[in-house]
Amino acid sequence: MHEMSLCEGILQILEDQAAAQQYDKVKTVWLEIGALAGVEIQAMEFSFDVVCRGTLAEGSRLEIIQLPANAWCLQCDTSVDISERHQPCPRCGGYQLHVSGGDEMRIKELEVE
Repeated sequence: MHEMSLCEGILQILEDQAAAQQYDKVKTVWLEIGALAGVEIQAMEFSFDVVCRGTLAEGSRLEIIQLPANAWCLQCDTSVDISERHQPCPRCGGYQLHVSGGDEMRIKELEVE
């Protein structure tokens, strides 16, 4: 389950930022996850709770913002929404799609004290 290691990375960022910005507790983490990021949302929520035990983020709330995926179709020269990689363009049926969004994961915002 790679969501556990992703949460460990998030916790490391939270701890680094706590030292740099001098906060002691994380109350809420808003996390953006793209539809193509390969992250299982329920596993992420479970892993976040486990990883944060005994840390400055223990008991914090994880708010996940799911981002849609989109791609640029080289054949019809337009941006289209997609639900998975390697699918045909929903407009022209072509397969020359360049993913332009939806594969990211980032911390958008924190509520701290």
